[in-house]
Amino acid sequence: MYNCIGFIGTGNMGGAIATAAAKSGLAGRILLANRTPAKAQALARELPGGGEVADNAAVARECQLIFLGVKPQMMAGMLEGIAPILAQRRDRFILVTMAASLTCEKIRAMAGGSCPVIRMMPNTPSALGAGVVQYCGLDVTQEELDAFAALMAPAGLIDPVPESLIDAASAVSGCGPAFAYLFIEALADGGVACGLPRDKALRYAAQMAAGAAQMVLESGKHPGALKDAVCSPGGTTIQGVRTLEERGFRAAAMDAVIAAYEKTLALAK
Repeated sequence: MYNCIGFIGTGNMGGAIATAAAKSGLAGRILLANRTPAKAQALARELPGGGEVADNAAVARECQLIFLGVKPQMMAGMLEGIAPILAQRRDRFILVTMAASLTCEKIRAMAGGSCPVIRMMPNTPSALGAGVVQYCGLDVTQEELDAFAALMAPAGLIDPVPESLIDAASAVSGCGPAFAYLFIEALADGGVACGLPRDKALRYAAQMAAGAAQMVLESGKHPGALKDAVCSPGGTTIQGVRTLEERGFRAAAMDAVIAAYEKTLALAK
C-alpha cells in the first residue's frame, strides 16, 4: 500500500496509468499535476475514489512514486524544476518514467541525484484493463518492483523486461494500438463498401479483432494455425488472405514496427 503516489502530466498516457492505479486500491492518495490544471481537475473527478489536483512541487515533495508523464523533449526542463525539492528529501521515493527513448540512467541524471527509477512502457488500452505494461528498474528492490506490478495490475498484462528490450517492446505494444485502429477502420470501410451500415461495420470489425486476439492469448496456438483454421479450401477467406499477401500486408506491418523502433533510437541520440 502506498500512502501517496503522484502524476506529473495527465495526458492520455498519464491518465490511463492513473486510472489503473486508482482501480488497484493500493494508493491512499493520488496527486495529479498538469500544465493545464483543467485536465488534472477532469481526471481527478473521473478516477475511482477520486484524485487531488496538485502542482509539480507537491508531487515531488509528498509522493512515494512520482510518475513522469511528460514528453521526452520536455523531461529535462521539468526535472530541473523539481530537482531541488527531490534533493531535500530524506525518505525513499521512486521516479517512474514512461517517456520513449529516455533510459533510467538519463532520467536519474536529469533529476540531479541518485534516486531509484522505474521505467515503464504502457499503452492507452491500459485505462480499460486491456493494456500492456513493460517495466524495468534501476536501483529498485525486487519487493518494490513487485509492489509496482501490483499497483499496475488493473492495467492488463504487466511484464518485466530488461531495459535493453524495452524500446522494441514499446514498438510492438505501445505503438501497436494505432496500427490496430487503422486495420479496424479499414475493415469497416470495406464493409461499408459492401453495403453494411457504418456503425455495424465498425462494431463487427472491432469485436472480431478483440475475439481474434483473445483466441491467440487463450488457445496457445500459433496465429498461422488459427488463420489456417478459418481458410477453407477454395473458400472466401483464403481469397482475402491472398489479396493481403499480394499487397504486402505482413511486410508493411513489420516495417511499421521497425520504423517506430528506429525512431525511438533516433530520439535517444
